[in-house]
Amino acid sequence: MFPLKGRFNAVFVTSSPRRANHVLFVAIFTAIACCHFWHAAAQNAPESLEIGEGIETCGLSGAEIDAGWIALVDGKTTFGWRSQSDANWAIDQGILSVSTGTSGLLRTTSQFDDFELCLDFKIGPDSNSGVFVRTSPNPNDPAKDCFEINLAAPHVSPFSTGALVARQKAADISKGDASWYDAWHACRIVALGPSIKVWIDDQQTMDYSDPLGDRCLGKGFIGLQKNEGPVAFRRLKLRPLGMPAIFNGTDLTGWSTDQKLESKFKVTPTGELQILSGRGQIETQSRFGNFIFSMQCRTNADQLNSGVFFRCIPGEIMNGYESQIQNGFQDDDRTQPADQGTGAIFRRTVARRVNANDQAWFAKTIIADGAHVAVWVNGLQVTDWSDQRKKDKNPRRGQRLEAGSIIFQGHDPTTDVLFRNIQAREIHARR
Repeated sequence: MFPLKGRFNAVFVTSSPRRANHVLFVAIFTAIACCHFWHAAAQNAPESLEIGEGIETCGLSGAEIDAGWIALVDGKTTFGWRSQSDANWAIDQGILSVSTGTSGLLRTTSQFDDFELCLDFKIGPDSNSGVFVRTSPNPNDPAKDCFEINLAAPHVSPFSTGALVARQKAADISKGDASWYDAWHACRIVALGPSIKVWIDDQQTMDYSDPLGDRCLGKGFIGLQKNEGPVAFRRLKLRPLGMPAIFNGTDLTGWSTDQKLESKFKVTPTGELQILSGRGQIETQSRFGNFIFSMQCRTNADQLNSGVFFRCIPGEIMNGYESQIQNGFQDDDRTQPADQGTGAIFRRTVARRVNANDQAWFAKTIIADGAHVAVWVNGLQVTDWSDQRKKDKNPRRGQRLEAGSIIFQGHDPTTDVLFRNIQAREIHARR
């Protein structure tokens, strides 16, 4: 009997010493080969996205950022939001609240179409509020120009918490328990095509399909309602859905590198796109106009410079809007970028915070919709900008809304930048 301990906890029983030696040899050889395999696999495994020193994630975990989640509220300001009424919206210690003022929405400046949205809310027993998705800034008819997930007790509204106002009612989630109010509850909303699904505290309250089908509302804003009584929200996060890969991790299918500049491009053994050694660009063959884009990036030395160009004039050298990649900052202050900062729209607006570190993977999400551009870095929104210039087909001279290519930039001879998990799609038009 020959026990082999460790990863192979096997027992071999033989009838002769020669046979036993042969079995032992095979077992040891197999174990050594497997160890080499596991070592090679570990060497080629993708490096995980880790949140380093100085990075603000707005409560998101590294795993959530890796999965594509972005924070809609930073916990300190209402950056990326706009109030449509005169109400006393305020944020303190991560809690966004309102108690008085005229009825209306506090809504995002960006529009979203297909997504998963999670948040916590707290309402009083006599409050009436709602979470609006795919909404216009000032909705008039919740049966037509938005989906309103109501937050209200049954005695306040026939559409109680978790219902879709003017579309579909829901059972009383509180079950008549008065202590349910003035306490925090979780809300999860999945909007995918004509389907709207809602969960309150992990209990599904809504599974609705818009009878308009593919003609249902496309993009729209996320809105939080001031209506009756106090209401508070926290931990608002969103994950875009239906994001296809535009880089296959194997070769450069779908990309063009025919400008004959200095940059070198390759796909690493772990499936990343690497740009090296000089000025140049790699360009998508697909065109994107109003779109959502996401990726992960790593600069392999300090103070490297690169960029993601979009709505580019196809075939021209980096002639598009540039979302900057540069992680330097001044005076040990991340709100003072050294060169506009990762997530800035270069030469147009500066990132409000450098929220990425060199020599570490970071995530970036871009939403370009009409004249409006928003950028998130590691889950934090760093840019909220609208191009107010006169329209021009050349984005260097004016506002370009036409679809164009997406370009990754090789900046200079020091360039050594990795890209992975590259995804993009068009935003569904408002209907």
